[in-house]
Amino acid sequence: MTDAQVPGLADRQAALVRALVAGEPVPAGFDPAVVGAVAHALLHKRAREVAARHPDLVYATGPDFTERFVEWARNRPKDGTTADALRFARERGVPWPASRPGFRPAVSRLLQRLRPW
Repeated sequence: MTDAQVPGLADRQAALVRALVAGEPVPAGFDPAVVGAVAHALLHKRAREVAARHPDLVYATGPDFTERFVEWARNRPKDGTTADALRFARERGVPWPASRPGFRPAVSRLLQRLRPW
C-alpha cells in the first residue's frame, strides 16, 4: 500500500465505524445489510453491558429496557457504560439513580461532570 492510499483507507475505516456505532450512512463499498446486522448486534451488546452493570436502571425502566435503550443509543456514540446509563435515564425521564446512602462515589463524580450538559 502506498502512502497516498493510507488517508483514503483511514477515511473509509472511520466512516464504517461511524455507520456501526453512530447511525451514520453506510459508506460505499460495504454491504448495508451486513453493516446493519453488525450495528444491531453492537447496540444490543451495549444494552447488555449497561444492564449488567446497572440492574437497578433496568428495574427503574421496566420490562422494555432493552428496546428503549437500543432506540435511544441508535444515533449516539458510546460514552462509557455508566455515562450511557446516566444520559439514557436523564433523557428518557427514568428516575435513576435513586438517592440512597452509600451511592457509589464514581457515579456521584460522574453526575457532577454531566450536570452542565
